[in-house]
Amino acid sequence: MHLPPRRNLLVRGASAAGLGTGRVVHGTGRRIRRATSADGAGESGLAKLIELHALNSFGDMLITIALASTIFFSVPTGEARGRVALYLLITMAPFALLAPVIGPLLDRLPHGRRAAMAMSMLVRAVLAWTMAGSIGGADLTLYPEALGCLVASKAYGVVRSVVVPRLKPARVTLVKANSRVTLAGLLATGLAAAVGGGLHLLGPSWPLRGAFLVFVIGTLMAFHLPHQVDSAKGEQRAVLHARPDPAAAQPVRGAAEPGRAAAEPVQAAKPARPKASLRTVGPAVVLGLRAVAALRGLSGFLTLFLAFLLRVDPVGGLAPTAALGLLAIAAGGGNALGSVLGSWLRTRGSEVTITAMLLLATAAAAAAALWYGLATVLVVAAVAGIAGSLAKLALDALIQRDVPEAVRTSTFARSETLMQLSWVAGGSLGILLPLDGALGLSIAAAVLGVALVWTLLALVRLGVRSGAPHPRVA
Repeated sequence: MHLPPRRNLLVRGASAAGLGTGRVVHGTGRRIRRATSADGAGESGLAKLIELHALNSFGDMLITIALASTIFFSVPTGEARGRVALYLLITMAPFALLAPVIGPLLDRLPHGRRAAMAMSMLVRAVLAWTMAGSIGGADLTLYPEALGCLVASKAYGVVRSVVVPRLKPARVTLVKANSRVTLAGLLATGLAAAVGGGLHLLGPSWPLRGAFLVFVIGTLMAFHLPHQVDSAKGEQRAVLHARPDPAAAQPVRGAAEPGRAAAEPVQAAKPARPKASLRTVGPAVVLGLRAVAALRGLSGFLTLFLAFLLRVDPVGGLAPTAALGLLAIAAGGGNALGSVLGSWLRTRGSEVTITAMLLLATAAAAAAALWYGLATVLVVAAVAGIAGSLAKLALDALIQRDVPEAVRTSTFARSETLMQLSWVAGGSLGILLPLDGALGLSIAAAVLGVALVWTLLALVRLGVRSGAPHPRVA
């Protein structure tokens, strides 16, 4: 049976288009796999983690788009500020209590890291599907569901931070490995923003349905990570140990000196109880935590303050959506550039790198306050992205260098909690301040200036040192 000429032409055209699309998808997949597997990452298993993290970032962005469309874009600016403040209060207050427990809890399951990552994906898949049914009416149940997604996402982040050193190739530094993982997540986030925007045109629940599918795939991918992810060889249960007490090194009263008999019985000294404090990670890491927390606070401030400001008073004569789009591109591009630069970062001078990024961000905020306009707003957004990304990678290098592996997971858990709460603190300041560009950026520059002076004083006391990563605990 012969088809009509017109229909035959349509069939052939559709077939050719399908074959062409298949070749493009296949070729793109091969190029992505080649990029993620470079420098031995394919053999070590890091490539699979990079792809899993890209999927994780893709799904998180779809959830963010769905929540933003309900909490931020669908209502007037005044009401939106109240909704965002309520969201931060309901989600972040419990998170501040739960987050410090995540790291130590996951440390007790060193043989179940793949299962923990898969569970974090599965929990978000279920919650995304549940939120899809309640997002239309902006029900208050949306907020505890969003909290569940946040906790699951941070649990994934803590486990991922611990897994990277186990999967990185021998010739790749930890900072470069983290940079590649982060960059893959940023690229996936940009792609998800476009896909999520298209899905939102179909309805507010469609980005969440897309996130459900993404996290189901991620659940399966997590179990395909290499088996060494679950290996606990050379590890101890993470407990925050104090620095050795100099007094403990002094001889006990009545103890025999070398080569000399004891004159009286030796009394055993009671071991000093270690104090569980974040300062036990070392002064250089504390310096980095303070500075990076300030930069993360700047990111939260710019995100919410400029988002509301540009809705009511867009700069450069642009429409609000166009101004917000340019702001997102500048911030995302800065993050990506910081991750690329981080691949060249070395452990030597990480303290200086962090301080330099804080100085750069302070100068950009001050310039934007003095000469408020479209160009300076985009510059401060891009600089905040570069500085925050590069400083975080330098902080990872400090943690790898100075923190023993037995307490490294707890350090990552606490640092991630501090970064998240710093973002919330900055965002809360952005909500509370009047919507005046010069005033808001002046206050941001002043806060950064205080953090910069504190960091410089600490850097002068410490000096700059280098060294190999802390040896693995046997």
